[in-house]
Amino acid sequence: MATIKFQGKPLHTSGELPQVGSKAPDFSLVNGKLKDVTLGEFVGKKKVLNIVPSLDTPTCAMSTRKFNEKASKLANTVVLVVSADLPFAQCRFCETEGLKDVIPLSTFRSTFADDYGVKLTDTFLAGLTARAIIVIGEDDTVLYTQLVEELADEPDYDSALTELQSY
Repeated sequence: MATIKFQGKPLHTSGELPQVGSKAPDFSLVNGKLKDVTLGEFVGKKKVLNIVPSLDTPTCAMSTRKFNEKASKLANTVVLVVSADLPFAQCRFCETEGLKDVIPLSTFRSTFADDYGVKLTDTFLAGLTARAIIVIGEDDTVLYTQLVEELADEPDYDSALTELQSY
């Protein structure tokens, strides 16, 4: 379990992020067509997991826009935006924002939040995901992780992208 904060008050997660150097846990997330999507579908590509509580919040929307702009320009890289939002809401958000270079995936019907240690377990936010970035290499090795300490803050884009580019 990790402790983060929301507006200065402590929140707890269901576990810890995968360790750098370890194999990324397999996952099954749901896309906008209600189809299950697994880690294996991105084999041979670098992956950025932009994990957010909900695309209906300003910080989550901003991080999705920034990764759409920055990381999506990198060769052989996919940006997966993972949230607890329903797949329909995720697709509507991306369409409205004109975001074509990120793949929205929902934790709906999934154990992802527990498997990756990002499920919030207490307060009125229980069940949502913490804000985190996980960079995964072409061979599914975890290259970089960040669990954002204050839920309302944006992640460290530069560190994640630097690690991605140096791989």
